[in-house]
Amino acid sequence: MSVTPSPSFIRSNLQRFAAEARDLGRERRRLLGIVTGGHIVIHWFQQLFPMALPFIASGLGLSGVQVGLLAAARQFGQGTLNLPAGMLGDALYRHRDVILASSLVMMGVAYLLFGSRGGFWAAFAASVLIGFGTALWHPTAAATLTSKFPQRRATAMAVHGTGATLSDSLSPVAQGALVAALAWDAVLWWHIVPGVIFGFLVFRGLLGTFRQDVRVPSRTTRFREILALLRHGSFVAISASRGLLTMGRVVILTFLPVYLVTELHFTAEALGVYLFLLHVVGIFSQTPLGYMSDRYGRKPVLVPSMVVLGVLYMLLAVAPPVTALTLVIIVIGTFFYTLMNVMTAVISDVSGANVQASSQGLTTVIAQVAVLPTPIIAGYLVDHYGYGSAFVLAGVCVLLSAACLMPLKLYAGEK
Repeated sequence: MSVTPSPSFIRSNLQRFAAEARDLGRERRRLLGIVTGGHIVIHWFQQLFPMALPFIASGLGLSGVQVGLLAAARQFGQGTLNLPAGMLGDALYRHRDVILASSLVMMGVAYLLFGSRGGFWAAFAASVLIGFGTALWHPTAAATLTSKFPQRRATAMAVHGTGATLSDSLSPVAQGALVAALAWDAVLWWHIVPGVIFGFLVFRGLLGTFRQDVRVPSRTTRFREILALLRHGSFVAISASRGLLTMGRVVILTFLPVYLVTELHFTAEALGVYLFLLHVVGIFSQTPLGYMSDRYGRKPVLVPSMVVLGVLYMLLAVAPPVTALTLVIIVIGTFFYTLMNVMTAVISDVSGANVQASSQGLTTVIAQVAVLPTPIIAGYLVDHYGYGSAFVLAGVCVLLSAACLMPLKLYAGEK
């Protein structure tokens, strides 16, 4: 039985969502559109990292462990700043337009540094900056949407995520063509231009949106609620689950492109097509899965999907090219980004209204100890046992993520 949603199922859910969207009001639709548009650009920048990584590794002569260190550096930047960025988004609610715009500019600066060909340490610093840019965007954007759409959190995040997945799908094809036509370093350094331009457009589009008379709780109140989350058993277990899911995702994003280029000798254009396939099904699966999560509950959507995803990651280790490998990658795309959006909704479900952005960052900090060394460990496994060992590691992480959710009482859907 195919796991791809049928056309009638997709059509009925999209029609239902469109009807609900008309009832949101002009301002909320505008906010959702701008934040989703910015997310499309953010994911162009994020997708450029795994797309360019094989060519950076080849151009700089990096080992598997050094490639893993670059991925760990990006994760370090994201994880280290996630909680401060989330707290900043809560404390400076009226300046969220500046925070979101700054993340785009920072991405452009990071790729300017990558394109300088300054060696491993310059690439390491650029990887950290990409993590910083990611951290500035996601907690603030997620908190904005989950607070503005309290009854449709997973659905709003699915729309936000669909924009990202659309970008993740189309970006590799365009980026692969650019890398094939131009030198990889030239492709990277010119990204400072769209970083500045789109940062300005997001700032202009959101200017005044957050300047309304909103009561911002005191610093003491926010810290008290953050500390309460650390004592919340379900929140800690959810954070562990999200961390394990992220561990598997980081391994795949780091080593699947390198495997395709170095082991299977794919061209830049072919790599772009396969990264397109890794994401494209998510364009159609996110809204239905987000809607089902809101209506029928988080666990019935998350746990079975995680089990399937974990098995699919492991199949990458044994799937022969080209047909079987292609099919596995396409099916992975059904869940690859979608599950992260539903996890964001789960975290918001158990967090107080005053710390929505902080809670998103806090989950990353809790998981950081385990997530950071994962790509380095995977790089060691690749150097000694081959790429299949890294894919098995990713699958085990996702299966453990599902196990963390099993005993929890999560949002059970509409009554």
